[in-house]
Amino acid sequence: MTNLRDLLAYNIKERRRILGISQAKLAEKVSTSAHYIGQIEQKNKFPSPEVLERIAIALEIDTPQLFSMDSLTNVAIKRFQEGILTDLGNAVTLAVDSRLSELKNIV
Repeated sequence: MTNLRDLLAYNIKERRRILGISQAKLAEKVSTSAHYIGQIEQKNKFPSPEVLERIAIALEIDTPQLFSMDSLTNVAIKRFQEGILTDLGNAVTLAVDSRLSELKNIV
């Protein structure tokens, strides 16, 4: 990511995901509209410094963290790990279902 809008959008979405809050809940905490938060996350709008501060407070981080690249590596690793676990779980489910189907045909 080389663009400030991209980085801001990513960090807001990721922090919301971590906190488990919706755009509407964030908007409520920031005293703005969910539409505006959505526009920021879609990179269509760029907030003023005052709104950036309110967003950071609502997301329980320091304002500079909205533009931090530190979370990118940890998040990428975590998503990779989650993807592997999901794929493994799906493969096990398919194998079990297949074996159960074979056993039903024998009985």
